Parts: sequence; C-alpha cells; structure tokens
Amino acid sequence: MTASIARTRAESLATDIEARITEQGLEPGAPFGTLDEIRAQSKFARSTVSEAVRLLSDRGVLEVRPGRGGGLFVAQTSPVVRLRHMLLRVREKPTPVADAIAVRDALESLIDTEAARHRTADDIADLKKLIRTMKRSGDDPETYMRSNWALHRRIAEITPNNLASATYLGTTNYIADSSEHVESDDEVGDYLRKRIDLHVELVDAIIAGDVERTIAAAARHNAAI
Repeated sequence: MTASIARTRAESLATDIEARITEQGLEPGAPFGTLDEIRAQSKFARSTVSEAVRLLSDRGVLEVRPGRGGGLFVAQTSPVVRLRHMLLRVREKPTPVADAIAVRDALESLIDTEAARHRTADDIADLKKLIRTMKRSGDDPETYMRSNWALHRRIAEITPNNLASATYLGTTNYIADSSEHVESDDEVGDYLRKRIDLHVELVDAIIAGDVERTIAAAARHNAAI
C-alpha cells in the first residue's frame, strides 16, 4: 500500500513538473533547480522527489547533471526519444496508460504464441497484408502507429483464449486512443525501419508456427520499445 501511494505521489509530481516546464516555455538546456529545491517547494519526501525526477529523466523531459554546476535541466529531447516514449507522453492520466502498457507487454508473449499455434490460412493472409501495409508506412510515425495497432489487434484475434484476447485488445485500444502526435525526421525514420523489421520477424515466426522463435521475437519486440 505504501509503495503504491509513493508511486502515485511521484507520478503526480512528475506531471506537475512537466506542466510547469511547458507553461514557462523552458527551452532544452534550461536549468530547473535541484532536488532539494523541488522538495522544499512541493513538501514531498526526498524519495518521492527522486522517483519523480527519475520518471522525467526516463521520459526524456529532465536531464540530471552531477557535480559542480550540476542540477536538473530541461533535456535535449530528440525525435527518437519522443517516439520511444510517445505511449507514455499522453494527453492526460499518465499512470493508467503506463499501467495499460505493463499489462499489454505482459500478455504479448502469450498472445503471439497462441497465434503461432492456432493461425489459419485466412489469418496468415491477413497478417501478410497488414505487414505489407506497415512496410509502406515509410517514415511517417502516424501511419506506422495505425498499422502497428491494426497488426497487433489482428494477432490478438487469432487466439481461442477469449479472456486474454479481450484484455489485450482493451489495453491496446486504450493506449492507442491516448497517444500523442510525433513529428518525423531522419532519426525517426531510421527508428521506424528497425521497428518494422522487428514486426516482420514476429509475423514470420507466427506464420511459420514456430513457438520458440515467436517467443524470442516477442521478447525482442518488447525490449526494443
């Protein structure tokens, strides 16, 4: 119970800090004080402040610089960092979305291996069509994400485990509805091509009905995001 409360407070503080950065129009590299200053202003415990800063550092919002002249600074957020965290940088309620991602990731291997075991000729035809669509998404993040959601939904529909499928589809739809827009550039395009390759590998394993290969592909898929 205590850990849950601390996590909620840290998430709330992280959201407040990010809102302040936006409202004040702070540019990348701008200083944002120290842990002690945030603790004095927020009245939260040092552990809560440290966790909030860790969350913001993971999301590419704040950079922690140690040593003399160090402190907290607005991060130089690259397009690739924004893309990697686009599912966490949502319009509102970041904690439920993070929870949904955790549930979806936990189910990924089960959903994928069930698909490898139970795929039919019609399923295989649909997966091939969807992966071709993903390949055609090019360097556009929005097109890629639409094809990504469509592919994963179709994979989830293959399993006869209705409870797992319903839970996976529900969390996937929730995450998709909460995602922000991400602009494209050369770095993003390179990252998208790597993501597409991972999905091709996953779909090939499912089509082949190779469970062990599917488990490995699903693990690489989750690790890369």
